[in-house]
Amino acid sequence: MMSPRISARERLLQEAAQRFYANGIAATGIDGIIQGAGVAKMSLYNNFGSKAELVAAYLERRHQQWLELYRERLGRQRGAQAGVLAVVDAYLDHAHMAYAHGFRGCGLLNAAAELPAGHPGRATVARHKAEVEHLLRGHLGTQDPGRAAALAEQISYLLEGAMARAGLEGSDQRLVAARRIIAGWVESR
Repeated sequence: MMSPRISARERLLQEAAQRFYANGIAATGIDGIIQGAGVAKMSLYNNFGSKAELVAAYLERRHQQWLELYRERLGRQRGAQAGVLAVVDAYLDHAHMAYAHGFRGCGLLNAAAELPAGHPGRATVARHKAEVEHLLRGHLGTQDPGRAAALAEQISYLLEGAMARAGLEGSDQRLVAARRIIAGWVESR
């Protein structure tokens, strides 16, 4: 059976995702994306309208990919810490994805660092980070909402720092260490 043909939109988005993550948004030109995707220039403008729209689609795609990893992990985890550890393990899964030039940390934060203040892409990244913290808060329970919110904030800070260091070092070891710390926090609460 033949595999389904990948649409021009999907090829553009896949190519952009690889290049934006490996090289950064500013350093990635539209012509390289078009050539790498093997599509005509008009395909870009018919599907996205501009590089800014392609960047927005890339950021949304990365958010959705992370949510899929989280949901997969949540379905496999058991026990009191399951939800919190599913969040952490989704970060680890992202670190283990096949990247052309190696793991460089959180693709969303990398992108946000390149975008000017007020850019809609920064709001997309902020929504993602807020959603991660919201998920953590929900998994930590409602018996003491204030304590759950404080711990969720601490966990999200630890995860962001571990992700940044893991990206700098090109290794998941900071995330593995953060997972161990977080498991201890959740277990002792």
